[in-house]
Amino acid sequence: MSEAMKITVGRFDAATGTVPVTFEQDGKSHSRSVNAVIGEDGKHDRAATLARVDEVAAGVANKFALGVLGARDGEA
Repeated sequence: MSEAMKITVGRFDAATGTVPVTFEQDGKSHSRSVNAVIGEDGKHDRAATLARVDEVAAGVANKFALGVLGARDGEA
């Protein structure tokens, strides 16, 4: 059985419009930038961005399971 995925979301980067994210599960790790959600007021919407990160996490988990992403700790 898989362990729950740990997701670490960094600070919003206004220059790139992204947040850095690290996904970790079952000894595998993958880091990438995720596009932030910008509200109609032009400000970063943290809650909506976290929801987007959760959507990305579903794809990352699938790729972990397929072995496409995230070498296990200690592997190349």
